[in-house]
Amino acid sequence: MTTSLQGGQSAGGRAAARVCGGAARGRGDAHDLARTPGLHARPRMPALDATRRGAGAADRRKKKDLDVLEMPSIPNPFPELLCSPFTSGLSAGLFPKANSRKKQVIKVYSEDETSRALEVPSDITARDVCQLLILRSHYVDDHSWTLFEHLPQLGVERIIEDHELVIEVLSNWGMEEENKLYFRKNYAKYEFFKNPMYFFPEHMVSFATESNGEISPTQILQMFLSSTTYPEIHGFLHAKEQGKKAWKKVYFLLRRSGLYFSTKGTSKEPRHLQFFSEFGTSDVYVSLAGKKKHGAPTIYGFCFKPNKAGGPRDPKMLCAEEEQSRTCWVTAIRLLKYGMQLYQNYMHPYQGRSGRSSQNMSPMRSISENSLVAMDFSGQKSRVIDNPTEALSVAVEEGLAWRKKGCLRLGTHGSPTTSSQSSASNMAIHRSQPWFHHRISRDEAQRLITQQGPVDGVFLVRDSQSNPKTFVLSMSHGQKIKHFQIILVEDDGEMFHTLDDGHTRFTDLIQLVEFYQLNKGVLPCKLKHYCARMVL
Repeated sequence: MTTSLQGGQSAGGRAAARVCGGAARGRGDAHDLARTPGLHARPRMPALDATRRGAGAADRRKKKDLDVLEMPSIPNPFPELLCSPFTSGLSAGLFPKANSRKKQVIKVYSEDETSRALEVPSDITARDVCQLLILRSHYVDDHSWTLFEHLPQLGVERIIEDHELVIEVLSNWGMEEENKLYFRKNYAKYEFFKNPMYFFPEHMVSFATESNGEISPTQILQMFLSSTTYPEIHGFLHAKEQGKKAWKKVYFLLRRSGLYFSTKGTSKEPRHLQFFSEFGTSDVYVSLAGKKKHGAPTIYGFCFKPNKAGGPRDPKMLCAEEEQSRTCWVTAIRLLKYGMQLYQNYMHPYQGRSGRSSQNMSPMRSISENSLVAMDFSGQKSRVIDNPTEALSVAVEEGLAWRKKGCLRLGTHGSPTTSSQSSASNMAIHRSQPWFHHRISRDEAQRLITQQGPVDGVFLVRDSQSNPKTFVLSMSHGQKIKHFQIILVEDDGEMFHTLDDGHTRFTDLIQLVEFYQLNKGVLPCKLKHYCARMVL
């Protein structure tokens, strides 16, 4: 019976029985009684009780273990206290997160070749870079600051649109290329939204569908932004043949799908049109030295350059007959490529990577016809002078009053009437103005105005090369650069500056510029934006 009980026990029961049996065998009387016939049952009782007690204890321990396993797990509120010293909870803050933005150092140049290095995140846009440079350089933000991509080997550059990622632009540069980023003003960047009539001449625009009546330039602009209708830009351009130095005059047609040229005169039939370039994988650049570097027939060149890494890198060079034609082509290509994104950049100039909108900021505006008016403070109350003739007479009277008070501010070539020390400071008073450029040539003046956007009213004042005692006012109007000579006239022994042979006279150049910012006078338009070289 003992054997059968032990055989039915668990491993814990058998172990307990063996321990109890060993204890019983250690006593001599138990050993003797085990050998007595007929009496073997009673002497075995103590061992059986011990075995049962051992089995019960094992069962209780097993039940206790099962109860512990069946209890629901309670989360530890302080897991960091149980971490290994090699995997401390503080390590999470010491290592960068997986989604953190990588930073990269970029170098931006100004027109005088001064530069500034910036550490920027990988997702920074061109508008954010401009905003950062404006704040660090303490410039006035009038929404005309622009980032340019300059390729000196090809002699071309382009506007980096406000929404473009700067690091993506840099990633397309080759290691051996000496490309640069330039930061300067460009008043013509979004001028086509304000004055579309200057950018789309009638002889260059046609429509795929018949239209009833004339279509205004504003409607043409809306068609560019629409995804259903589009205008066609057409005209002759000089194209450089691939792998050759020769240029060929060909009739081109710009559509939403790309740029085409006709193999038979001005025919627009599909069988006569051949594909030239598309916009998705190419960027359009303006040529700065087309005649010198590429032998272009005119100076109004532009080109398409692929922007995909690993693809073809050779640009497709084109050349227009005049600036208005080139501006029309380049503007239309920008509108077809970016569409509504350009309009959003124009309407919300501050809405970039940071998500700020222009409604939450108060942008500062440059001096323009909307912020300058002629005022009369002679009475008890000030008033705005709306009559140009009255404004002219007030300006002349004010100049005479200054002369009588002896507060003359003579120009560089004026006749000093005060002491030599004060005359020396008066002679150079206009040199501190940002719109004055000392000794630059006519071509350099045209280049500066063209770079900053040849919109109506962009101007600068420079020394005359033909007459050392006079100055020249260079300004843009109708996408053309015009030059007006500022001569000196004498009255009662005093010298004055004038643009109209002495009918309107000014004691210095500052007064002359301020007057023509308020009044058109003999100029084709008012002076609006001065052309200046900024330093970073």
